[in-house]
Amino acid sequence: MHLVIIAWLYVALMMAVAEATNTTGTVLGAIFTFLLYGALPVAIIAYIMRAPARRRARQAREQAAREAAMSAGAAASAQASALAPDQGGQAAADPLAPIGKET
Repeated sequence: MHLVIIAWLYVALMMAVAEATNTTGTVLGAIFTFLLYGALPVAIIAYIMRAPARRRARQAREQAAREAAMSAGAAASAQASALAPDQGGQAAADPLAPIGKET
């Protein structure tokens, strides 16, 4: 893919040089020739061709973030169980007396 991009830019550059050196051509016309025939189409095509690689990179980042979150969650739960071994997963007792009874 890189070879095609380099070749296309070379051809566009030669078109721009021919435009600039022609007796009826201008440097401004050469700049627009290079931009509109060379740089803009190459940028669009390169962006489209890199879409699968960008998607794979994004999915890899998301997967790494998920794995990091899962390992952090497992480490936090292991640390919490190590700090409070008496918590058996049951609800805490109500510290207030039931209604109608005084303490």
